[in-house]
Amino acid sequence: MNAQRAQEIAESSTMVEVTCNGVPIYIQHVDSDTNTARIYPLNQPDNEETVSLNSLTESSPFQSDGIQMHCPTD
Repeated sequence: MNAQRAQEIAESSTMVEVTCNGVPIYIQHVDSDTNTARIYPLNQPDNEETVSLNSLTESSPFQSDGIQMHCPTD
């Protein structure tokens, strides 16, 4: 994840689904100088850590959960 997007998520009043190594997390702070973020797992708010922004993944609102969509071709 890039620093700008991580900062947008951290400042947003809307909850955005972000994971770190598959674990849903909350971004507390982004340090664009070191390309890191201060985070904690949603189910363990006392377990804060600093991680590389490269380890953060934003879930796409367009994921289909196995549902396939087909557009007509005619």
